[in-house]
Amino acid sequence: MKRAQEHPELAETLRRRRFLGVAAGATAATLVGTATAAAQTGTSARSDTSAHKGRGGPLVPRGHLGIQLYTLRDQVQSIGFGQVFKELARYGYDQVEFAGYTQGTGDITLRQLKRLMRDHGLRGIGSHVGYYSDDPKAYTFATNLTQVLDDAEALGLPHVGTASGPWRYGSTVDGWKRCAEEFNAYGAAAKARGMKFYQHNHAEEFSFATDRPDVRLYDVLLAETDPELVHLEMDIYWAYVAQYRFGKKADGSPAPFEPLDYVLRAPHRYPLFHVKDGEHDETATDGYRMVDVGDGDIDYRRFLTAVGRTHGGQRHHWMVEHDQPADSLTTARRSARYLRSLRCGGRG
Repeated sequence: MKRAQEHPELAETLRRRRFLGVAAGATAATLVGTATAAAQTGTSARSDTSAHKGRGGPLVPRGHLGIQLYTLRDQVQSIGFGQVFKELARYGYDQVEFAGYTQGTGDITLRQLKRLMRDHGLRGIGSHVGYYSDDPKAYTFATNLTQVLDDAEALGLPHVGTASGPWRYGSTVDGWKRCAEEFNAYGAAAKARGMKFYQHNHAEEFSFATDRPDVRLYDVLLAETDPELVHLEMDIYWAYVAQYRFGKKADGSPAPFEPLDYVLRAPHRYPLFHVKDGEHDETATDGYRMVDVGDGDIDYRRFLTAVGRTHGGQRHHWMVEHDQPADSLTTARRSARYLRSLRCGGRG
C-alpha cells in the first residue's frame, strides 16, 4: 500500500476540491500510513483537546449519544413520540435524529415535537430529508429547500441532511460533480441559517464510476464539495460493508480502503456518525449481517478511540441505528448500554 508522499497529486486534489482522476481507493489507501500514525503518535500532544482525558473516561462523551428514530419507527407508530422519548431518556440517550417528523403518528406539530424532546431531556441533532424528486411538491432539498430549512430551524436542529446518495445524474464522474454543486448550494443555504448540511452514506457511495472504473465515487464527492458547506455522516456499518464489496476494481485488482482513515484525514467534516454493528459473514452479499451494537465484529473501541483523539473529538455525535431490529426498544437499550460501557484504555 503506497504512502501519501507517493501521491502528492491526491493531497492537492482534495485540498483544492478539484477532481484530477485519482486512482480507485487512493484517498483512503494513502491515509492508512499517515492519518492512523498521526492519531497514535500525536495523542499526548493533543491531550488538551482529546475527548478522553486520562484513562477510564467514556469513549462516547456525555451529551453525544443519540439514535436515529428510523430504528424505532414501529414504536413511534404504536406508542407515540412521547413514550418513545421517555424510554430513550431512561436508556441514557441524549439526542435523536429524525427520519420524518410524523412517522405515521398522524398530525403532530413541530412545536409539539420540540416540547416533547425538551420534556424528556433530549436534543434534536439532525434530520434525514430526501435529496430530489420528480414531484415539484415533494419534501426534498431540490424541490422545497426553504421549507426543509424552515422546519429544521423550527426544531432547533444544528444539522439537516439527506440519506440519499448523489445518484441524481447517474454514476459517472461528471454526474457526481453536478450533484456536488447542488450539495454545495444546499450547504450554503443551511449555513446561512446557522445549520450544517450533511450526507449519509450507504455502501454504494464507495463503488466506482461507470465511466472511470479507476475512480471511487466517494472520492469525487469529497473532492468536489466545499468542506465548509457539505459535511458527512458516516454510516460505519455500511462503510465496512463497502470495504468488503468494493475492495477490488472491476478488473479484479486490489483497491483496499479503511473507512476510519477517511475520518482521520478530515474529522471536522464528520460531525455525525451512524453506529450500527454487523457479524462478519462471507456467505452474505454484504459480507456482514446487521446486529445490535456490541454484538458484532466492528471494532468500535478502536474507531471511537481514534476519532476521539482528533482535534475537536468532543464535537462528534454518535447515532445508534439498526435497519430491521427484531425488537427496536431492546436494540436501543442494549446498544446504549454497550456504548456507555466503553472506556478509554479499558476493556468496556
